[in-house]
Amino acid sequence: MHLKYPDCEVACAGDVENLIQTGTSGSIAAFIAEPIQGVGGFIMPPKEYLKIVFKIVRQYGGLFISDEVQTGCGRTGGRWFGIERWEVLPDMITSAKGMANGAPIGLTVTTPEIAGSFRGANIATFGGNPVTSVAAKATIELIEEENLLENARVVGAYFRGKLEELQQKHTSIGDVRGTGLQALELVKDRQTKEPAPETTTQVMERARQNGLLVGKGGLHGNVLRLAPMLNTSKSDVDEAIPILDKSFSEVPS
Repeated sequence: MHLKYPDCEVACAGDVENLIQTGTSGSIAAFIAEPIQGVGGFIMPPKEYLKIVFKIVRQYGGLFISDEVQTGCGRTGGRWFGIERWEVLPDMITSAKGMANGAPIGLTVTTPEIAGSFRGANIATFGGNPVTSVAAKATIELIEEENLLENARVVGAYFRGKLEELQQKHTSIGDVRGTGLQALELVKDRQTKEPAPETTTQVMERARQNGLLVGKGGLHGNVLRLAPMLNTSKSDVDEAIPILDKSFSEVPS
């Protein structure tokens, strides 16, 4: 429909109800979503979106599950989980990866009522691994002790400002988005917003050769995903930005 927020009045949220009505029996088990899409290109939903979807899901008997594998443990800055910034209290949260600072781990947390409803065997080869549990506990304690949630918020905002300065210089940067986590969407033309996946790949490779590792994502492979560590400092940002600048300059737009 090519609608654009806010003129669309969050039609994308209403589409969820339409999908339930036309693609299911009308009684659903659950709705699971990332508060901010990760591999999808750091897509941030409209501020009303998840609130509306939450009500729709509940209306049709479903649970609301927040996938915090990429947005959990402070990655969005200022909060432990990304869902917190959308003022929604999920029925269940899943997380992993950063929770144990690289040690393999997975997390599912839910309400006592839902947890108590589980019946049957609960067997996992690596479930309750004491080494991984200690790593996760140490990671959580370090985040709290060094106030890394706030650091991610402050440095993330600083990083965002520097990226927006780059956007003014390089026309291939069509959008800067994210919170804590940041992303650059690359386009061939800012008016048509035609994706530029080739440019994205070239900039990513030039950045690697220049000493900076960045990721790539998005439906069209045209989004540079920038996810610095929670303890990244402003001086680290000041070192990374010139590398990004140089990398963009080395790739024909």
